[in-house]
Amino acid sequence: MLNLLKNNFGLKVLAVGLALAAWGYFHLAAAPGTTARFDQSLVVPIVVTGLKPGYQARYAEKVATIVIEVPRSGQTVRPDQVQAVLEVGELVDPGFHNVPVKIVSPDLAIKSLSPASVTLSLDRLEERTVPVSFDYVGGRHGIVVESAQVNPPTTAIRGVAADLSRVTGVRVEIPIPGKPQKFDSMIRPTPTDARGDEVANVQISPNIVRVRARFVAAHP
Repeated sequence: MLNLLKNNFGLKVLAVGLALAAWGYFHLAAAPGTTARFDQSLVVPIVVTGLKPGYQARYAEKVATIVIEVPRSGQTVRPDQVQAVLEVGELVDPGFHNVPVKIVSPDLAIKSLSPASVTLSLDRLEERTVPVSFDYVGGRHGIVVESAQVNPPTTAIRGVAADLSRVTGVRVEIPIPGKPQKFDSMIRPTPTDARGDEVANVQISPNIVRVRARFVAAHP
């Protein structure tokens, strides 16, 4: 009898273990009120809600990863059924704010959320009118500007206060020709800072202006 037990002892132990595991699974699965569950991971965009007119919110994190627990017998949840929102309706002071990410969804068991909060920059939007100036590009080579005009002569620039404070002017570039001629073209004006570099994130209206110039030969 002892020899029979020792023969293939490892395989027999494994068989008994598998049988016990199978018995436990089927009995637990069949138990009333017991439902096997599994984890589902969702990636959803982070959106802002409640932003007051005249304000702009900027933040780096654009998506949230959510791990939820759903029944194995139930349907999986679609990403469009879940929203990750930043509620900023109570914020009025410009600057940086740490806002918790809130999940709007059906009745779900949420196991984890990343990120749990987002740091956003709240800025006021402003607008002002700026005249359009000319910036001549290229060598003169005996050519001078007899006349130049732009229509309309002014543009409205709009953006957050921090960006608008850097704008010192709005310019249009006019290439200098190699011989006397007339110039007539539609050009996009550019908001620039004190060094002449373009200031990003500033809207211009109108974004295209008509520029006309007359180039003549320089007098000897």
